[in-house]
Amino acid sequence: MEGGLFSAYSFRTMKNKLVTAIMVFFFCMAAQAHAEDSPAPITEEATPQLPVPRFVTLDADEVNVRTGPGVRYPIKFVFNKEYLPVEIVKEFDVWRQIRSRDGDEGWVHKSLLSGKRTVIITGHIQTLFKNPDEGTKPVVKLEPGVIANLDHCDNGWCYLKVASYGGWIKRENLWGIYPDEKFVK
Repeated sequence: MEGGLFSAYSFRTMKNKLVTAIMVFFFCMAAQAHAEDSPAPITEEATPQLPVPRFVTLDADEVNVRTGPGVRYPIKFVFNKEYLPVEIVKEFDVWRQIRSRDGDEGWVHKSLLSGKRTVIITGHIQTLFKNPDEGTKPVVKLEPGVIANLDHCDNGWCYLKVASYGGWIKRENLWGIYPDEKFVK
């Protein structure tokens, strides 16, 4: 090697290898970022452990609902109600396709959902009773749209907690629980 420690040829070779290594690094980073936004392939290991569909609640005051399962998909709408019950209808990796009471659907990250169960009062003004019987003492009247914590259900009745009140209501007057679902907290 004449002309110093490195010849022009060896310097060019090292430079080409460095440029190639940098290009490979950035290619791998881009591929990984793309893979994180892509739906996971359906394999036995990726099969959900929990049933689908199922009810859950929103676990944040503001939840972006997207058109697809990843941050690269545009925001379709935003929910601004923590503890709102929603129904999971599909799963892809860490993304859940949800449906609201009004039938609106979109994708949210699973970290924005909670297994805590709430329900929405439906129909007209409903009475919460002390016992699961319409002949017992009324506890409080609830307007349609009120969100209540679901405690448990038994024989067509569900025990709810709303603010400082607790009592029974017929399951048919609720959205957020299936008609035949067995629910015990």
